[in-house]
Amino acid sequence: MPELRFSKDSAVFTPVACLLTGLGAFSLATCAQAAPAFDSDSPWMLGDWNGTRSELSAKGYDFKIDYTGEMGSNLHGGYDHDRTARYSDQFALGTHLDLQKILGWDDAEFQLTITKRSGNNISNDRINDPRVGGFTSAQEVWGRGQTTRLTQMWYQQKFLDQKLDIKVGRFGEGEDFNSFPCDFQNLAFCGSQVGNWVGDIWYNWPVSQWAMRVKYHLTPELYAQVGAYEQNPSNLDRDNGFKLSGSGTQGAILPVELVWTPKLNGLPGEYRAGYYYSNANATDVYKDSHGLPAALSGEAYRSASSKHGVWLGIQQQVTSIASDHSRGLSLFANGTMHDKKTNAIDNYVQAGLVYKGLFDARARDDIGFAMARVHVNPAYRKNAEASNQAKAVFDYDDPAFLPPQDTEYSAELYYGVHVTNWLTVRPNLQYIRHPGGVNEVDDALIGGIKIQSSF
Repeated sequence: MPELRFSKDSAVFTPVACLLTGLGAFSLATCAQAAPAFDSDSPWMLGDWNGTRSELSAKGYDFKIDYTGEMGSNLHGGYDHDRTARYSDQFALGTHLDLQKILGWDDAEFQLTITKRSGNNISNDRINDPRVGGFTSAQEVWGRGQTTRLTQMWYQQKFLDQKLDIKVGRFGEGEDFNSFPCDFQNLAFCGSQVGNWVGDIWYNWPVSQWAMRVKYHLTPELYAQVGAYEQNPSNLDRDNGFKLSGSGTQGAILPVELVWTPKLNGLPGEYRAGYYYSNANATDVYKDSHGLPAALSGEAYRSASSKHGVWLGIQQQVTSIASDHSRGLSLFANGTMHDKKTNAIDNYVQAGLVYKGLFDARARDDIGFAMARVHVNPAYRKNAEASNQAKAVFDYDDPAFLPPQDTEYSAELYYGVHVTNWLTVRPNLQYIRHPGGVNEVDDALIGGIKIQSSF
C-alpha cells in the first residue's frame, strides 16, 4: 500500500476551518494566487492562494491533499477471460505541524492524515481464482477496506542534537520499517513488502495502530531503530477506521532494523536489514496439536506462541548526468523470509531498476521495470491438498475444490510522465505467471494507468 510522507518543505497546513475557507474562496474566485491554479510549475493544482500557503508553511503549518487513482484491465489470460477494466483510488488529507516554529518546542512535530479509499480491483475475480485469491494486486491502492481511515496521528521528538528520534501515536510499521517507494502499480513492487506477506499481523498503509518507534543515529549515515506496534486485527475492520480503543488487542509486533544511507561515488543509496517478532499466538498452517494434518484429523490447528521473519532491502543510484545528478539509473532489490509453521508465504524476492530523465526533453519523466517471485510455504500447499482429500474433491472445476498454491511471478514495466509538478501519470504493463500461485490459472497480461496528483 502507498505511503504519504511530509517534510517541513512540503505544502502548507491550515486548520480545517481555514482550509475550507481557502477552498471556498478559490471556488468563488475571490482571491488571486501567487501561483495560479493549474500552473505547471506549482506543486499544487489549486495554486498558492496569493501566497497564503507559502506564508503558513514558513510559520510551521503544512497541509497536503493528495490523490492516487489506478486503472487495471485484464488484456489477456487470468482466471476469467471476460475483458473489463476496474478503477480504484485514494484521497489523503494530511496536516503537519512544526511545533518548534509554532510553540517553540525544539525538534518537535505532529502529523495527522485521513485517507479515503474506494473502487474495485481487477485482480479479485478476473486475474485470481476467487476460491483462494491472489498474493499480488494489479492495483495496489485497493485494499484494507474501501473506507475512510485515520492513517496517521503521531508526535515526534528529537533529542541529543537530533541523534535520538522518538515517535509515538498511531501509524503503520511500513512508514519507518522495511520502507520502500510506491511508484509501481503492482503491489509486489510497492511499499513495505513484509506487510504484503504477513498482513495478518503487519498492517501497511492506510491502517494505523498504537505504536512507538525509537531511532538512534550511530553516524550521520547509519541508524538503528526499534518499534512496538499494537497487534489488533479489529483495526482492519471497515467500521473501525477511527477506532482508538485497545479492545481486541492480541499482542505486539516488535521490529528492529539497521539502515545505512551512504553516498557511493556521490550517488545516494539506502540499505536496510531487519527482523520482526510477534508475541501474539499464531496458528499453524497445516498440523494439529498431535502433529497430524488438521484438515484430515478434524482437530483444531495447533497454536504457536509467536511469529517472526526477516527482510533485506537495497536501493542505489548507480549513474548520473553531469548537468543534473537527480537524473540517472537506480537499482533496487528486496527480499523477505517468514515463519514456515504459521505463514502462507515463506519467502519473497524482487528486483528492478528505475531511470529518471532518460530524455533531455523530458528530464522529470521516469521509466521503471521490476520482477518478483512470491513462494508459498509447502506446508500451506499440503494443507489445501489435505482439505481436498478430506472432502473427496479432486477436480479443479468443482466449486468445492481448494486449488493448491505454489509460486507466483510478477513483472511490471511503466513510464512515468511528469505532466506538471502536481501531476504524474504512469501507464504500465503487468505480466503475472501463475496468478495466485495456481498453475491451472492462465498467465495474465494487465494494462494499467496510475495517476498521482497533489491539490
